[in-house]
Amino acid sequence: MNSSTIRVTEIPARFAKYYIVIPVTVGCAVIAITVACFILILIITKKNLHTITHMLICNTCVSSILFCIIQCNNYVHLGFILWDTSNLSCQWRGYLAYMSIASVVYSYLVQAISRYFFSILSRKHCWLLTFKTHIILIAIHWIIVIIVPISVFIRKDIVFRPFSLCWIPRRSLYHSAYIYLACYIFPIAFIIALYIYIYVRIKRRKTILSAMVMVVRQNRDVEVLRNMMILLGIYISGGTPTVLYFVTEVNLFYAMGVMSISLAVVIEKVMTIFIDREIRLIIKQCLPCRKTHVVPM
Repeated sequence: MNSSTIRVTEIPARFAKYYIVIPVTVGCAVIAITVACFILILIITKKNLHTITHMLICNTCVSSILFCIIQCNNYVHLGFILWDTSNLSCQWRGYLAYMSIASVVYSYLVQAISRYFFSILSRKHCWLLTFKTHIILIAIHWIIVIIVPISVFIRKDIVFRPFSLCWIPRRSLYHSAYIYLACYIFPIAFIIALYIYIYVRIKRRKTILSAMVMVVRQNRDVEVLRNMMILLGIYISGGTPTVLYFVTEVNLFYAMGVMSISLAVVIEKVMTIFIDREIRLIIKQCLPCRKTHVVPM
C-alpha cells in the first residue's frame, strides 16, 4: 500500500519541476543543433571560409552539437526510459554531460590560445600559425575533455535516483567542486586572463607603431578579441545559475541553470553568424534580394 502511494503521488511531485524545464531545454537544443549544423555546412562548402579561425569555430560547433544531443538524451531517460535504473548507466550519462560542457568551454580556450599565437608569437614562431599546429591543439582539446570528468567512474558518487538527472550530488562537496572548477571555472578564468594579456600587448604595440601598416592588423586582432569575448560572455551567463545553485542550494537556480545553458548555446550560435564578418557576408550574398529602383518625381 505504501509503495503504491509513493508511486502515485511522490514520483509526479518530484518530476513536476521538469514539466517546463524539459520542453524549453529540448526546444533550445534542437534550435542550437540546427544553427550549428548550418554553420558547419556553410564553412565546409565555402572555400573562402577554409581558415584556421573558422576551423576552430567548427570545433566549437561540434562541441555544441555534442552537448545538445547529450542533454536531449538525458531528458529522454529522465521522462521516458524509466526501466533503466542501472547506476553504471547513470554514471555514463553524468560523465557524458560533464564532458560535453567541458568540450564547449575548452574549445574557447583553444580559440584563445590560437589568438595568442597570432597576436603575440606570430613574428618569432611562424610554425604556430599552421593548420597542423591547430589540428594538434584540437586533438589535445578532446583528450583533455575526455580525461577531466573521468573521476565520475573513480569516485562513483553518481547513483540512479528516480526522476532526477545524473549529476554529482551536492553532498559530495569536494568532487562537485572539482568538476565545477575543472570543467568550467578554471578554463574560463584562464581564457579571460589570456585575453586581457593579449589586449594589453596589442594596445601597447599600437601606441608604439601608430604610424605603421601594422595598425590595421592590430585593429583586426582587437575586433576578433571583442567578438570572442562576447560569445564567451554568453556561455558564462548561461552557466552562472548553476554555479549559484552549487553555492546557495536554491532550487530556483537549479531550474534556471538547466534551461539557461541550452538557451546560451542557441544565442551563441546565432551571434556567431551575426558577429563573424565573412559568414555574414556570404549569407547576405546567398539571400535573394530584389533591387528597388527609386525614380525621382
